[in-house]
Amino acid sequence: RLTFLGTGTSHGMPVIGCACRTCRSADPRDARYRSSILVEEGGPASGPAGGAAFLVDAGPEFRLQALRARFGLTGGPARIDALLLTHAHSDHVNGLDDLRPLTRERVIPVYGNREALAETGARFAYAFRETQEGGGKPRVELLEVGPEGVLAGALRAVPVPVRHGELPILGWRFGRLAYLTDASAIPESSLPLLEGVEVLVVDGLRERPHPTHFSFAQAIEAARRVGASSTWITHICHDSTHAEIEEYCARRGADVGARPAWDGLSLEI
Repeated sequence: RLTFLGTGTSHGMPVIGCACRTCRSADPRDARYRSSILVEEGGPASGPAGGAAFLVDAGPEFRLQALRARFGLTGGPARIDALLLTHAHSDHVNGLDDLRPLTRERVIPVYGNREALAETGARFAYAFRETQEGGGKPRVELLEVGPEGVLAGALRAVPVPVRHGELPILGWRFGRLAYLTDASAIPESSLPLLEGVEVLVVDGLRERPHPTHFSFAQAIEAARRVGASSTWITHICHDSTHAEIEEYCARRGADVGARPAWDGLSLEI
């Protein structure tokens, strides 16, 4: 099960102080938290019969996202087995402290590449030094991921190196599903890691080009390179409404099943 906890860009939507048609839209799909997903295996990880659960990125709204996804409540995950980082920009890690309630019983491993872990460790230095009791720190462990990825139960997450402008970041593959947010290029060397992917989640910031993100057209072309049959666009800014992106995808990306994702969307894969 794939759940989109957030599908917006770094500002979120509506953008503070903006009165554009998208930010004033009455369509709930145009209200977007910062991008993050939850991937579960074997049903919600809510008890002994539940499967594994991976959280990819924990942005500024993670607390609100977790409440909406009913973390710890009936029908929602009671735990996450690992936090997987794509990179350490603020819109992807600034909710790390809100993992605290989920770390009462166990330390949560946080996997990423060397650059992301160094930045995260520096930004949340208080979580990794000895302090007095009652300091309210998330109990997390930073671990550099190897090419074999991360295994929890029957669910494996394999890192896929991509480029975010000049910054090396990670996408993540889960069987037939791959999640590539904040990408502006997929290196040729990463294409074999995406072979056989059927469902691709890929960032498409807007219709206009951007130096560090795919545009809609580039996201659709990336899906063609991967060979995906179902493509969900995420990390969307306020240039276009959800309905406008749907229309664009129908015209330009029907062959790869391109559609814009929205917050709260849940898919069985």
